[in-house]
Amino acid sequence: MKKLLVSIILFCNYVFGQVESSSNISYTTTKKFFVDFASYIDSNRSKTRLDIFIQVPYSSIQFIKQNDSFKASYNLSLIFYDKEKKNILLEKIWKERVSTDNFQHTLSKDNFNLSYKTFDFTPGEYLLTCIFEDADSRNSSSIDFPIKVNQISDTLGISDIIFVSDIVKDASGEKIVPNVSKTVSNKTKSLQFYFEIYSNKERNVNLEYTIEDLKNKLTYKQTTPYVIKSGINPVYYTFDNTDFKLGDYKLIIKLESTENNTLLSTEKNIYSVITGLPASIVDLDKAIEQMIYIASPNEIDFIKEGKTYDEKLNRFLAFWDKHKPNPKMDENPIMNEYYRRVEYANKNFKGWGREGWRSDMGMIYITFGPPSYVERHPLEPNSRPYEIWDYYEINRTFIFVDQTGFGDYRLINPDYSRWPGYRP
Repeated sequence: MKKLLVSIILFCNYVFGQVESSSNISYTTTKKFFVDFASYIDSNRSKTRLDIFIQVPYSSIQFIKQNDSFKASYNLSLIFYDKEKKNILLEKIWKERVSTDNFQHTLSKDNFNLSYKTFDFTPGEYLLTCIFEDADSRNSSSIDFPIKVNQISDTLGISDIIFVSDIVKDASGEKIVPNVSKTVSNKTKSLQFYFEIYSNKERNVNLEYTIEDLKNKLTYKQTTPYVIKSGINPVYYTFDNTDFKLGDYKLIIKLESTENNTLLSTEKNIYSVITGLPASIVDLDKAIEQMIYIASPNEIDFIKEGKTYDEKLNRFLAFWDKHKPNPKMDENPIMNEYYRRVEYANKNFKGWGREGWRSDMGMIYITFGPPSYVERHPLEPNSRPYEIWDYYEINRTFIFVDQTGFGDYRLINPDYSRWPGYRP
């Protein structure tokens, strides 16, 4: 059964792609673009300067070959609402154009286009909607998130934090390339960031930098003395000797007096991923559990029995390396497709007290991929709601019935022996 699943995942990469795009369900789970923001002091002291950064990977854009180069364009919209999203306060729409001479760049997730807009806002809480639309394919995606615009004092104030992926020097000086996705990896050994301190006089202070591992409750701390000058003080700092595991972290910056009293503080979350793993994997232990439809119980137990985090991670990666169709490839399409299905199942097939990947629909979807055809019967007389999933290429049909009337679809006459890891 496990070999069959790998074959089906490979097969779906080439056959079911068109089925997904022609379905009335969206199967896209990866982020098309990233947004970050930061508040800074404004020349108008009743306002705060709000900088918005938008990063669009080239892999999210449709490029067209024109002569010897590849060109693309996309539209971006920023819509600011009040906190309750009842009123539109501000709207900004513009077009970005991208060009490259290298075809491989057009497929890359590492190459990206960065947009930057700045606004003056009254301090308060807002809701921002950012919309991305590719000009050629018309594919679109949106992100909604709350924004808190801080009141920053020129007597003694501190800005928000921007994580830095690079600092570029040119004739005009140093320019920050922000880490808009706010992600690091297990290969990241230092964390670079930027913020500003504002003061109406010179002061001697201590700057305390703390990185909190939100899952394991670990903290890493560094403290350095700092002389604040009158006016705007730009601060670039690199937190060295970091050891990021998979999960969520928080950077906390405290400005303390020489007597170690906290004067001001600011903080920002950052997310750690494992190089080569899909971005949807945010918990290694959970990812190991979710392997039940492709790995044997003995294989899963072997990975879980790793004595350290690194040993478990290496065993996990070794398992997936065995299923890589081309050992020379950096990415593993089998693993990417498997966890794409897990993520989709979690979002769409939740049941009573169960995550989507443990549901009957999740089990079939992860094992066989998106069906060739779905027949839905939500309101049949004298019948519970049910769905029929047809897989033409493998000549299989699965029927699911909502036994409770609350969307908890169960597979009719399931043969659980075919899925030894499944827990009914």
